[in-house]
Amino acid sequence: MTIQHLVPFLWSTAATIVGGLILAVLFFLAREKLFPPPDVSGRWYLEMSFQKTSYKPFNGMILRYVAVFWREGHKVKGTAEKVYENSSTGERNFVGKDRTRSVIDGHIEKNVFSIDRVSLHVIEDGHGRESTHFHDLVVHRDDRLVGTFITMAADSEGIVTWQREPY
Repeated sequence: MTIQHLVPFLWSTAATIVGGLILAVLFFLAREKLFPPPDVSGRWYLEMSFQKTSYKPFNGMILRYVAVFWREGHKVKGTAEKVYENSSTGERNFVGKDRTRSVIDGHIEKNVFSIDRVSLHVIEDGHGRESTHFHDLVVHRDDRLVGTFITMAADSEGIVTWQREPY
């Protein structure tokens, strides 16, 4: 190959590399600035409605929690406390030492062409028994997270709604 053929090849290669770098920077800026992950940091109120369970007293049970969590990139961390229960044993509010605490760990799935999702793993330190919940949530434009949950407590599952305003 002669120098006459080598120079256009080098210019073409350099132009391709520079063009690729420019596209990479533009895609990065679009992802970070135009389509950032949803801001889920702060206080949330959630309600779990039990739809299916292996323990009959849990049928139709409603649990409510107050949660605080923060976002670190696409990761979510936080804590929650159970504040309300409506079950076959009655309706009651939990205050102070009667509240059970939970630890939240999760991930935001940022989608450019579809709805963003949040997956949460919640470990609740119940009175005498620890249990695990998994929440699969869809981010709504009205600042709500809505989806399903499964829990190891009585192999239960149902609908869960997270919102910014108290119930």
